[in-house]
Amino acid sequence: MTETHKQRGPYHGRDAVEILTPETLASPVIFASPHSGRDYPEDLLRKSRLDRHQLRQSEDSYVDLIFDEAPRHGAPLLRALFPRAYVDVNRARDELDPRMFADRLPPGADTRSSRVIAGLGVVPRIVADGEDIYDRKLHFADASRRLVECYDPYHVALERLIEEARAQFGCAVVIDCHSMPSAGGAPFRSGEAPIDFVLGDRFGSSCAPVVTALAEETLSGLGYEVARNAPYAGGYVAVSYGR
Repeated sequence: MTETHKQRGPYHGRDAVEILTPETLASPVIFASPHSGRDYPEDLLRKSRLDRHQLRQSEDSYVDLIFDEAPRHGAPLLRALFPRAYVDVNRARDELDPRMFADRLPPGADTRSSRVIAGLGVVPRIVADGEDIYDRKLHFADASRRLVECYDPYHVALERLIEEARAQFGCAVVIDCHSMPSAGGAPFRSGEAPIDFVLGDRFGSSCAPVVTALAEETLSGLGYEVARNAPYAGGYVAVSYGR
């Protein structure tokens, strides 16, 4: 049996995140899908210059459904229900783009990270194909509300799952689940077949080498083409939670 726990809060009266938990926790592995949320709030649709289909270009669409059998095998799945175009939880909380706001950002905001400069801060300025999301400036109060409603519940839930795994197994392994282009920008090895899986471990700094090696061996043994850290080495979650 799989139990579903939703973090009901002020996200427009709806759930911001969902945790699918196994009947019996049998593994220190935690699956997390931060970019597959499909619940687009009306205020985003109203303020955006893009329609829902265009906004969805930033999704890792349906990645959560690929991993939703994890609880049947003793591992939990955490998934964001809100869209990445609204809040990107794979960013630091203070990665804010001053070009987006009509008022001043709070002291200490990280306005110069490479992701912010690219328009991909915690409140994104653009979608994946480079289109601006808004045709007007936002107020910081809007961003602050999104962080409280979406960002904080996601990371609180992830931290709790990590603590539970550590308490039972002495360690925790977070598999942060994403998709990548299947054509056009899909990663290739020169002269070889396209890559099916990219394992990003921050070049060995976010987990024990044996973890990445086991994942690579397992996937390769199933016939998949596997790469490490190129072109995706891992983002904020890998840096912040990885050891």
